Amino acid sequence: MDSATLLARITDYASRPDPYPLYAELRAAGPVVRQADESYLIGTYHEIAALLHDPRMSADPRTRGKVTRKPPFLRLDDPEHHRLRTLAMRPFGPPHSPGRVEAMRGEIDRIIEELLESFEAGQQIDVVDDFAYPLPVTVICRLLGVPREDEPLFRAWSDTLVAAADVRPGQDTAEADKAGEQARVEMGGYLVGLAEQRRGGPDEDLLSAFVNEPDPTLRLTQEELAETAILLLIAGHETTVNLITNGVLTLLRLPEHLDQLRREPGLMPQAVEELLRYEPPVHMRERFPHAEVDIAGTTLPEGASVILALASGSRDPMRFHEPDRFDPTRPDNQHLGFGSGIHLCFGGPLARIEAQAALGALMPHLAAARLVQDPPPYRQNAMLRGPRHLAVQL
Repeated sequence: MDSATLLARITDYASRPDPYPLYAELRAAGPVVRQADESYLIGTYHEIAALLHDPRMSADPRTRGKVTRKPPFLRLDDPEHHRLRTLAMRPFGPPHSPGRVEAMRGEIDRIIEELLESFEAGQQIDVVDDFAYPLPVTVICRLLGVPREDEPLFRAWSDTLVAAADVRPGQDTAEADKAGEQARVEMGGYLVGLAEQRRGGPDEDLLSAFVNEPDPTLRLTQEELAETAILLLIAGHETTVNLITNGVLTLLRLPEHLDQLRREPGLMPQAVEELLRYEPPVHMRERFPHAEVDIAGTTLPEGASVILALASGSRDPMRFHEPDRFDPTRPDNQHLGFGSGIHLCFGGPLARIEAQAALGALMPHLAAARLVQDPPPYRQNAMLRGPRHLAVQL
């Protein structure tokens, strides 16, 4: 087939269950493949990594002059991106220290235990709706300091935001966008109000840390506080749901590795890293050159749409030995599951801890479980790829 149609074929919903043969076709076509819509598609590891670290590559869609609204900070460039990311990350603790996220392990274990209490042998469950979806929403609520009685309200807003980002064919996109924007405004107002209640009386939660920052030059504005908290929800939620669900699907398809992890639970951190490489939650990211950029013999024009196929890069045989084989003991696993460079996924550390705890706790329940439908139905979104439902017979 024509390599100029690769992006259209990869993003076609029919390819959602298994896009990996198309990624192999992409890598064979060349490091950089121009598409029919004049975008540039890149699927090889070293070229993707180089561009993720290239300061000439912008994450800001306003670079192309087609978007006027200021995007969240994960779509901004330095120095503005660096300032907001630094402010948002400060409450988590210094780099390489346990920090607030690590301190959440006990609370995460308790939330998981509560979710698993209803699981019984012989029961059919939906891994997404019954486990992988409610877990990160509840964790984010506890991390931010949302009162328990308000968690259902927070979940309703989250449902609306997720639905707005995963519109089905034939669905009214304008209506979904309007509902998503309304949920964003309401959630932002709620979080700002909650943070103001914590001013002067700091607690251990993130909102208290944001609003009681002692250095006035480092404080978030109300708008920045709301956007950062909402971004934490989205970044820490979407990645985690897909990571856990893809993990369960992979292990039920590969029972020998499920047995291996039951025998050797200490391998779980490595197994999660391998899942981030083998079945990542984030498949693609878009960038825009500030100026002409030469890469692998191709010149990327200023302002062009450049699609970095992270999931393809993480299966590049020029970087990984036997890349299509799942190996929970894989050494030197520098995958692209959470991106790289200055826009390394904001929710990554939290997603890793949640996935390790969740999959570890699920192991006894999966010992004699089976998939009810394989492949399962997938979400519409090709960039944040994961099953919409995953029916499992315990």
